[in-house]
This record gives sequence, structure tokens and C-alpha cells, in this order.
Amino acid sequence: MEEDKYYIVKKKALPEVLLKVVEAQRLLDSERVMTIQEATDAVQISRSSFYKYKDDIFPFHENNRGKTINFMMQMDDVPGLLSSVLRQIADSHANILTIHQTIPIGGIASLTLGLEILPQTVSIPKLIDSLESLEGVHYLKILGRE
Repeated sequence: MEEDKYYIVKKKALPEVLLKVVEAQRLLDSERVMTIQEATDAVQISRSSFYKYKDDIFPFHENNRGKTINFMMQMDDVPGLLSSVLRQIADSHANILTIHQTIPIGGIASLTLGLEILPQTVSIPKLIDSLESLEGVHYLKILGRE
């Protein structure tokens, strides 16, 4: 698995399609449009472009502390792994708001977490990297940020 890297890039350096994906996401979040088709039509990109990039681009806000982040991860069903995940989050000084673990199927469980990012929390990329590096964690996907 290729290691995810995070970059801060100025708006002028981004391809237009990525900016349009962000705009489509904003329209959906604001509820001015109700469907992805309406959002992609409004910003003039294909739905396939939206789906291709929607999980990989987010607006950067200087005041990203005191916000929430929701993510889902798949992990092995082994004793102590959930405890290690929770310990890593505590060590990163984030506050767990919600947690849900599915019943494991085929030795794999899904974990959905809602975290509050506090002023003392390590950076989000560092937190994600630390969770993904735990033995038994298959992948982590950001579901949303506020």
C-alpha cells in the first residue's frame, strides 16, 4: 500500500477540476442542491470526476483546531487492537466524540470514530499516519470534517 502524503498547495497551483470538486462539495453541504448530479452540473464537471477526487481534496482552514473529523477504518479482529487505536488517539490529544465498531466478519472489523481536534492535538496528517501505522489496521478513510 502506497503511503498517503499530505501537501498544502496554493489554489492557483491546483487543476481546475479539483477546485470544481471542492465547489460541488460546498454546494452539497449547503443543501442548495440535493443530488450529486445537480452539484456536478452546476460546476460543470462529470460525476466520475467528482467521485474520483471527492475523498482526496478538502479546503484548508487556518483555524482547523476545535473542529471535528469523522473517519472509518478497517482493522483486524485481534485482542488489544482497539485499545491501541484509542491509546494512540489519547496520546495525540484528540477528544473522542463518537465510536462504533461493527461485529467482525471474516476477522475484519470496521471502526467509525468522531474526533474533536483540540488546540493541543497533533496535526491531522500526523494523527492519521500514527493510526495507519498500527499493526492490524488495513486502511483509514476520512468521511468528513467540520
